[in-house]
Amino acid sequence: MKDKKALLILIPFLLFVIIIGAFAIVGDRIPDNPPETVGNTAGNLNNSGYFCEYDGKVYFANVYDSDTLYSMDPSEQDIKKLGNASVQNILAGGKFLYYYQTGASGDAGIGALRTVRSFNRCKLNGSDVTGLTRDPISTAQLVGSNLYIMTVDDNGPLFYRMKIDKSDKTELSNFEINPASAVNGTIYYNGTQDNHYLYAMNTATDGVSTVWDGNLWYPIVQGDYVYYMDVENDYRLCRYSLSRNEIEVLTNERIDCFNVGYGYVYYQVNGEEACLKCMRDDGSDSWVIAEGNYTAINMTSQYVYFQMFGDDSSWYHSPLGSQSYSVFDAARQAALDALKK
Repeated sequence: MKDKKALLILIPFLLFVIIIGAFAIVGDRIPDNPPETVGNTAGNLNNSGYFCEYDGKVYFANVYDSDTLYSMDPSEQDIKKLGNASVQNILAGGKFLYYYQTGASGDAGIGALRTVRSFNRCKLNGSDVTGLTRDPISTAQLVGSNLYIMTVDDNGPLFYRMKIDKSDKTELSNFEINPASAVNGTIYYNGTQDNHYLYAMNTATDGVSTVWDGNLWYPIVQGDYVYYMDVENDYRLCRYSLSRNEIEVLTNERIDCFNVGYGYVYYQVNGEEACLKCMRDDGSDSWVIAEGNYTAINMTSQYVYFQMFGDDSSWYHSPLGSQSYSVFDAARQAALDALKK
């Protein structure tokens, strides 16, 4: 009789424990993303990935608060601080953000040397931060439910794939592959060994094929076109039609960096008359945005953001397609407000 009573008590308890454990496992599981998921635009990632627009929000590194993670509406309203880590290479997909942590807010002096650099995952509100790898990241991209990571350290370059839940790490190459330009499950990249051809990696099979035997750098695939810096011709800006096998020269000026999206191309002209310029994505109607040397050109659906070369203490912004620019004062004010809390 006592044994039966004990069993009557023990069985419900065990069932309760099993149910709680099952819910915990399911709750901790990272759900797969749709296969068409891409973490950020190639142009943003080629410019350090400081801004990332996803599902009606823009996630960005606020230079006025040590490059820590903030979010806002595309119209720059409702700016919120999400974390204390200094970030770049921001990616978004599913219910999570991914970013490379380069430090922490307020890092300075000897203490900064102890800061752990890591590639992290967190929820869209910045909570539940999980470290995925401490490899020094050059560029990372999210394609479907996999992270494609380019790392370079004292042992040389390594390009590998890893699931978003940190499992199934697979080495893909021991030479540099920039995974920034990803479209429909294919990563497009320029060669870095014997040539600068355009290659395509099928992420379903890891198979690689040669797309075009050009001489290009920083390819960005948009629709039928590949926008790129023409290595053979003093880094002028061109685009190549995949269907027609034709090259269009967008500008003969030597450029340092560029970004393309939403119908526009923004690019930094090198030389004595250095300036940040904008043109339509077919190469027409070019104009000067700002004279001088600028870098870190990041785009969202409403603004382009950039920094003065050698001075990463400010963000400048310009409405897409406009001829004016100004300091991103709303981000500065948000940082000041965050310090008061």
